[in-house]
Amino acid sequence: MSTIDPAGATLVIGATGTTGRRTADRLIAAGHRVRAASRGATPLPGAEPVRFDWYDPSGFDAAVTGADRVYLVPPIGDPDPAAVMLPFLDRARAAGVRRAVLLSSSAIAEGGPAVGQVHRALPGLFDEWAVLRPSWFMQNFTGTHAHADSIRTDGEILTAAGSGRVGFVDADDIAAVAVRALTDDRAPDADLVLTGPRALSHDDIAAILTDVTGRPVVHRPLTYEAMCERLAAAIPPEFAAMLAGMDRAIAEGAEDRTTDTVLRLTGRPPHGFRAVAERELSGRAEPAAGAAATTAAHPDGPTGAACG
Repeated sequence: MSTIDPAGATLVIGATGTTGRRTADRLIAAGHRVRAASRGATPLPGAEPVRFDWYDPSGFDAAVTGADRVYLVPPIGDPDPAAVMLPFLDRARAAGVRRAVLLSSSAIAEGGPAVGQVHRALPGLFDEWAVLRPSWFMQNFTGTHAHADSIRTDGEILTAAGSGRVGFVDADDIAAVAVRALTDDRAPDADLVLTGPRALSHDDIAAILTDVTGRPVVHRPLTYEAMCERLAAAIPPEFAAMLAGMDRAIAEGAEDRTTDTVLRLTGRPPHGFRAVAERELSGRAEPAAGAAATTAAHPDGPTGAACG
């Protein structure tokens, strides 16, 4: 039997981000009360705005007031998110939150580095829980991610992933699973790896984008070292090494898989990349908002050595 109070609210952390916004919108459309948390407490139609910053514990108690469910998007780019997330989760449990859904990554297992430590702690903190571990986001090629920027400016996708394939997943599908995990009494306490219907290489992605946009797009493979150096021009070296290392893992086959999670939890198959590209690039979908979009491919990742 679920302990969820039907009159309670869902706190959506990162409510202006790639999956947070989509999850909040779906909850609101279904008639659920939503507390939309972001650093700027950005208004979201139909939601209660809540100012929230992982690095400001003074706002934790106010954020969880009246909530019995929480959707957790970890702080972006933090190699040790557990340091700030676990104190918040203790406060949330004490305030009456009974169900937590964590956004993690397909690249990080329970007990692994970074958000894997939060994953490991979650079952001991909450009566009901789920960890969403999506593969790389399809929106990385259409939104505000660095891949999308380089496609628009240079017609190129630059990776150290070689010919490795990825089960890229639509952020809308992630949100659909998140809503099920947050609201359905029958939703399992589970570790949920989410993918699209096919594993695609970056060359496949470039070919589809060329066809959809009518503009040539190519995948330009880089070495791990070159990718690390490129990333380190914009982000801390240790985080650059972490992301470049994820590309290297793709080249070695780490993400060459698909799962039935979206179909099993939503009752419909996941969206394919061509359909998502046509939808997003035609303007029929709302663009991803917020800082989370810039690293949506892997909200957290393993710690790594600095570049070089």
